[in-house]
Amino acid sequence: MQTLDVIVHTISLASGTSRSYELRAADGGALPSFEAGAHIDVHLGPSLVRQYSLCNSPRETGRYLICVRRDDTGRGGSRTLHRDLTVGRRLRISPPRNHFPLVAAGHHVLVAGGIGITPLLSMAEALAARGASFVLHHYTSSAAEAPLLERLQTSALGERAVVHHSDQGDTVRAGLPTELQVPEPDTAVYVCGPAGFMTHVVAKATAAGWQPGQLHTERFAPAAPPSAGAEAGAEVATAFTVRIASTGTGYPVPADRTIAEVLTAHGVEVELSCEQGICGACLTPVLAGEPDHRDEVQTPDEHAANDRITICCSRARTPELLLGL
Repeated sequence: MQTLDVIVHTISLASGTSRSYELRAADGGALPSFEAGAHIDVHLGPSLVRQYSLCNSPRETGRYLICVRRDDTGRGGSRTLHRDLTVGRRLRISPPRNHFPLVAAGHHVLVAGGIGITPLLSMAEALAARGASFVLHHYTSSAAEAPLLERLQTSALGERAVVHHSDQGDTVRAGLPTELQVPEPDTAVYVCGPAGFMTHVVAKATAAGWQPGQLHTERFAPAAPPSAGAEAGAEVATAFTVRIASTGTGYPVPADRTIAEVLTAHGVEVELSCEQGICGACLTPVLAGEPDHRDEVQTPDEHAANDRITICCSRARTPELLLGL
């Protein structure tokens, strides 16, 4: 897996529970370019890799900016980062990759919940630089807990940003933003934030008449699966075989193991990162067979094409999958 060496250049408080980290190339040179919506993998330990959205302007080549909210109930990445990262610390990161890109549209509506502001802030910077039409809605619990609020309010973006604080009774559950109450054909909607927030916004927007192709989301964690027996006919994991096209070798995948686990155990080199189906690092070509998609990365059309699979979480609907490895 290709990585970049960077230095933590500055650390600043972004809210009561969030910090911004400015990363610069360890050799002092330029960093690879990125597009709005991109994220990087940050290697925090031998088996601790986490994904963070880039929230600075894509026009900047000398730094990457990430903002991380401390989550004491999470999987440990944010706690480690808040506790251990200091100015001058050397880190390994991945080059940026983007599974949440801006699409061409006459108008963009950006709706962020909490720390979900990070990729949308980069999008707003990109749209403003183009002179494009957009509005950014940021829903927070309070001004003290609003990540990057000062940056948002003191930049040119403030003219097109609407901030909502739930401690003042201004929540998305009280009603969708005005721009989402009536569908517009040449408008793209981007939603990022906690799972419940996104589910609510997308459900209400869909009920208002917005088409699925107009609604774009990015999750920071996989959607919770239904509880056992919650759905009649709910699918259960079954065993199948994956075959590697370059060698012809087949490997049985038991019901209780992932494709990635099996391949790694047999010495097949694969790229892994989040291992939850939300980052896209392990997307692998499918040459034959039908995947059982369980990721949050690919679009419905990409799932329907059945030509790539996230081997960290997805499975097979056919007895065998032929992978382009």
